[in-house]
Amino acid sequence: MTTLIPLFADQLSHGLSALQFADRDHARVLMVEVKEEARSVPHHRTKLIFLFSAMRHFAEELREDGWAVDYVELTDPDNTHSFTTEVERALDRHDVAEIAVTWPGNHRVLEAVRRWEDRFGKRVTISPDDRFVCGIEEFADWAEDRKQLRMEYFYREMRRKTGLLMTADEKPEGGEWNYDKENRKPAKEGMVFPETQRFQPDGITRGVIAMVKAEFPTRFGHADGFFWGVSRADALVSLDNFLTHGLPQFGDYQDAMVTGQDFLFHSLISPYLNAGLLTALEVCQAVEARYKDDDVPINAAEGYIRQIIGWREYVRGIYWMEMPGYEEKNFFGNTLDLPEFYWTGETDMECLRSTIGQTIEHAYAHHIQRLMITGNFALLIGADPHAVHEWYLSVYLDAFEWVELPNTLGMSQYGDGGLLGSKPYAASGAYINRMSDYCGNCRYKVTQRVGEDACPFNSLYWHFVARNEDKLRGNRRMSMVYRNLDRMDGDKRDALLEQADGFIAGLKTVKAEAYL
Repeated sequence: MTTLIPLFADQLSHGLSALQFADRDHARVLMVEVKEEARSVPHHRTKLIFLFSAMRHFAEELREDGWAVDYVELTDPDNTHSFTTEVERALDRHDVAEIAVTWPGNHRVLEAVRRWEDRFGKRVTISPDDRFVCGIEEFADWAEDRKQLRMEYFYREMRRKTGLLMTADEKPEGGEWNYDKENRKPAKEGMVFPETQRFQPDGITRGVIAMVKAEFPTRFGHADGFFWGVSRADALVSLDNFLTHGLPQFGDYQDAMVTGQDFLFHSLISPYLNAGLLTALEVCQAVEARYKDDDVPINAAEGYIRQIIGWREYVRGIYWMEMPGYEEKNFFGNTLDLPEFYWTGETDMECLRSTIGQTIEHAYAHHIQRLMITGNFALLIGADPHAVHEWYLSVYLDAFEWVELPNTLGMSQYGDGGLLGSKPYAASGAYINRMSDYCGNCRYKVTQRVGEDACPFNSLYWHFVARNEDKLRGNRRMSMVYRNLDRMDGDKRDALLEQADGFIAGLKTVKAEAYL
């Protein structure tokens, strides 16, 4: 009798709990490429190439390690393109006693797995995903009875739990928990950025590229020029490259944006982390080791570790605590579809053109481009947060729902009304000008608020503030903004709102389904 172990695309880890608990001599791994998932949203072709190739490489590694693996490719004529029916087919092929699964990263998939026991009459064991520092129940216990679920306090608990950047007497290294105030520098003119770690596609990846081009010929994003790693060995090379060349200056310039420089000092390992090729703790321990060897400053090490064991673990906890239903939250009642240029990159606004352009090319943009360019603009125009969520889930290589949904709907769009963030991340063109060189290359004038050449972010910002006054005026962190609105000359205010109304009315919008 055999234990069937279905693995999902974000479970490419040899230490996965379902594998660790199984006897490989009496187990069979099932991996499936399903159109049901590929068509759930219009996933970027680079994302599909990465996931399918990484899955195929992982299946080969499992076989080399002695596991029996059933792998169903996308173009297999017998592929039913559903996880559930592919499990059913595997049960027909093999004498299966039980099914063992590691907790999926998607609530919809988890609910499907929970129905398998009744459907198939087999015992289904769902083991915790112990690749994360904080368990789902552990996060719920931490959150219980708290009036505010602030990441900073959760992060400190994770530092204590892991011992990362902690002294022998259980104090934070350097005397501070958080060095974020040192990590907001714009890039200096003439800065030299490290070379991006690129990998030549091997035979497996070339085959996947050809398949994706054939199966998804009109899908969003480029399929040529693929350079991402697709194995754990590749991921470790990328990590080492970042630790050596990017991390020393990552802290200072992690929020910077530069025209034509898509990667700056960023690590580019989030796809590998989220697919399971790397684990959070090993990455953070490697970062800490570089700090202890005096290779990187404390603000760089702490800033990066905070993103991993702080923010990443925190949003996972929020996701599982709030699902189902979180994806439907819409605090501002926004209903606008996204502008068409989110899918084409064709806009005169240089910040959006540049950010969306590199997204089309690489399926990548860094966190400030996502939050303060594409996310900020969507918030200001009143875009439906579910439409924004679908876009981010579609276009970014590292986007899996558990990490993407809270970041998008909660942090970026304030759709949960402040559960995740204490105030909306809304800003005018001044912020973009301070943190980038985009405005100097733009046809709009960042210093102008009204008129044909005025930066759209300026009037849109005040339009957002004014139209949401009933919901935001009582927010303590918005008090200065509303004092400024109150002091604004009436004619000036009317001109700003009229400018924004006209701009929003002129946007050509489109639904995500148009790109499936």
